[in-house]
Amino acid sequence: MQKFNKGFIYFICLVSAMGGLLFGYDWVVIGGAKPFYELYFGITDSPLMQGLAMTTALVGCLVGAMLAGAASDKYGRKPLLMVSAVLFTVSAIATGLFNDFLLFNISRFVGGVGIGVASALSPMYIAEVSPAEIRGRMVSLNQMTIVLGILGAQVVNMLLARDTAVAAEQAWNVEWGWRWMFWAETLPAALFLLMSFFIPESPVFIRMKSEPQEGGKKAEAGLGELFQSKYSRVLLLGLVIAVFQQWCGTNVIFNYAQEIFVGAGFDVDGMFINIVITGIANVVFTIIALYTIEKWGRRTLILLGAGGLGLIYFVLGTCYFMEMKGMLMVVLVVAAISVYAMTLGPVTWTLLAEIFPHRIRGIAMATCTFALWVGCCTLTFSFPSMNSALGSSGTFWIYSGICVCAFIFLFRRCPETKGKSLEELENELT
Repeated sequence: MQKFNKGFIYFICLVSAMGGLLFGYDWVVIGGAKPFYELYFGITDSPLMQGLAMTTALVGCLVGAMLAGAASDKYGRKPLLMVSAVLFTVSAIATGLFNDFLLFNISRFVGGVGIGVASALSPMYIAEVSPAEIRGRMVSLNQMTIVLGILGAQVVNMLLARDTAVAAEQAWNVEWGWRWMFWAETLPAALFLLMSFFIPESPVFIRMKSEPQEGGKKAEAGLGELFQSKYSRVLLLGLVIAVFQQWCGTNVIFNYAQEIFVGAGFDVDGMFINIVITGIANVVFTIIALYTIEKWGRRTLILLGAGGLGLIYFVLGTCYFMEMKGMLMVVLVVAAISVYAMTLGPVTWTLLAEIFPHRIRGIAMATCTFALWVGCCTLTFSFPSMNSALGSSGTFWIYSGICVCAFIFLFRRCPETKGKSLEELENELT
């Protein structure tokens, strides 16, 4: 086994994974701020404006993900991580600072670009600096920080929000509470920026730039090369994995927890308790994934995730159809979160960072991350309409069907990448 400085590897991977922490926080914090900034900006009776405020960051994610690919291949992984840190910091300050709704949305868009860049670059950088024998665990650190960021946003929102039954405290929420929810991100964002100065450039990027360029060919690849037939098999696999992580339906539970738990018969207090329970389960089983991803392998975990969620969602849909209420519904929802956190959550980012040849890794990772965020947008947008038209039972049965189809595809196409160097995988897959 090749010797390496484990302490230094852990340090640079943790710094890069701070992009995941800010990704998770920025993605979720708006949910707690929503009731208060809507009153402040006077959009409580405007579904269009409410939807705009919730989706501007997602649009930024799409832009950031696509920009990250070509830019990281041209300028390097480290500079782009630093750019994402700057974007997070600026967005955190500006979103809470502005009193104008247009400027508020522009600030959210800037934060979304930061999310898009970080979501593409952090796992790729970690994969490129990590030895093969611990690469899966290191990339899973990125998912670990994402769920910690989600939980951190939930805790900050809960601590800052004051008693809405008291008029004076509700007024503070509307004037200042939502601002501090966004401003709280400034500290970790500034720390990420500071620490990013102390990490090296990816050795894969350095090697790619130093390779002889045949026929004047640039070291970095573009979309035209990515879509060549020799990469079609691995690109299709990456796109399916990325979109399936969203279309499996688990993130609906985070985005629409209120509707799901109220539909299961819980009041407001019970709903918030259950949201915290799902957040804790998300963290605990992501920690478990840090140990199982190297022992069980990527292929085993992603198949377990697809099959397990397919079964859980079928049972959950059946329970909604039979109008069952209470603790059984909570158990099923927590089981779904746990399976996702242990499998599809971390394994998706690990596989996407591993399966592509180094020449196209930047643009391929960006393309798959773009597809992932398109999946997130369509999932988030479609759930209310599906839930209204089909009911919770029909909606979760559809998610179950998607999981079964994904299981069949992945069983036939997904390789095992555990313990193999990136060069070995490149030779095998292309």
